Amino acid sequence: MSILGDPGMRSSLRALATARRTGRVTRLVGLRVEVEGIEAAVSDAVVISRRDGSSLAAEVVAVQGDRLACMPLGELRGVRYGDVVESLGHPLPVRVGHELLGRVLDGLGNPIDDGPSLHGLATVSVDADPPHPLKREMVDRQLSLGVRAIDTTIPCGRGQRLGIFAGSGVGKSSLLSMIARGTDAQVCVLALIGERGREVSEFIQRDLGAAGLARSVVVVATSDQPALVRIRASFTATRIAEWFRDQGVDVVLMMDSLTRFAMAQREVGLSAGEPPATRGYPPSVFSLLPRLLERAGAAERGSITGLYTVLVEGDDMNEPIADAARSILDGHLVLSRRLATSGHFPSIEVLDSISRVESVITTPEQRANARELRRLLAAYRDARDLVEIGAYASGTNVLVDRALELRDRIELFLCQDIADTSPLAESWDHLARLLAPAANPDAPGAPTTPTSVGWPVAPGARPESAVA
Repeated sequence: MSILGDPGMRSSLRALATARRTGRVTRLVGLRVEVEGIEAAVSDAVVISRRDGSSLAAEVVAVQGDRLACMPLGELRGVRYGDVVESLGHPLPVRVGHELLGRVLDGLGNPIDDGPSLHGLATVSVDADPPHPLKREMVDRQLSLGVRAIDTTIPCGRGQRLGIFAGSGVGKSSLLSMIARGTDAQVCVLALIGERGREVSEFIQRDLGAAGLARSVVVVATSDQPALVRIRASFTATRIAEWFRDQGVDVVLMMDSLTRFAMAQREVGLSAGEPPATRGYPPSVFSLLPRLLERAGAAERGSITGLYTVLVEGDDMNEPIADAARSILDGHLVLSRRLATSGHFPSIEVLDSISRVESVITTPEQRANARELRRLLAAYRDARDLVEIGAYASGTNVLVDRALELRDRIELFLCQDIADTSPLAESWDHLARLLAPAANPDAPGAPTTPTSVGWPVAPGARPESAVA
């Protein structure tokens, strides 16, 4: 009888064929660990056993002949030539479930707060396919974000992907916290990518608050963590949002920031041997962006409305990452440093912002009011220099006269305290009354004082905490 006919022998051979193979570290260059003598696929997790008994997880990022290029998910301290490496045969999974609400997780999905363990939750792969392009639900319904300036001038649809473009320190994080508290979405998933460690606790406790955290999942990867952890945090947050969407839930996914995600991939790509391209970004950065962003949106059940901040270098709105993101996303908000430094919060530059789904999620009356507001803002912007030097004569231009008449009221409408939320219907009603013919302050229903409609006490008034 052949040895292959022996059931015991077949079982032994099967065990040998599926046994985990081990290799050894052969080279360490910068952030890259090269391993030989092991079989693994790109994105598979491996475990490096240090000689002091500790272990380090890493991920395969490139295969070069019989060598694997791996990036660590922790500190390389203590790793030496010849250390044993074992392949897990699959990527690290992500835990999902309703129990994640109110929790703060690290980039790998492990809790970093004082809550209970998540070991009993179901696990899924961090990788997933985006919704089928022909089976996506249409973006045809407005989703309230609780911010007047956005809901009326750059309306966001359920399942839309919107970029928030700004330089540093102009209120991006504070704006996200307002949206987390004021949106109509049932669940918020926040990914803080490359944030300063000091700001994480401040954002959760002061800006987000207990009410916002209760219906949120926060995924954090601070700037001091390895590049691969920052990248994985983006996909972990997206995968958690996808799980809630698959349950039929409307989710808002907020990522701060997409630029730091791209910078982390630049570190990984260059360490793996990719050639630098535009401003040092390797080609993998521009192929990875759509893979991340296309996973948001409306599916057959539920939706993910994506809000991604883009930290533009030197306030250059046309730098490579901003330009690539703008071409993928369904609209963009531009935050102005000029408005931020003048005390205007949120510092949204309405005339430079656009929503690509506005025409299908708003009524004709709402669009007419929004366009009228833009015309008044543009008229004042064009005539501002003449007005400031006293060269403009009243009556020269009817639109400019109206813009000057309503200037203070428009300013009050576009400003909003960080602690306030504005219901969607109320925001549209305020805009309609603001633009009512004659704009008579004594007309019934007109907002005679800022406090009568819950606006800031003075134009641009906001608390110190509004600065991000």
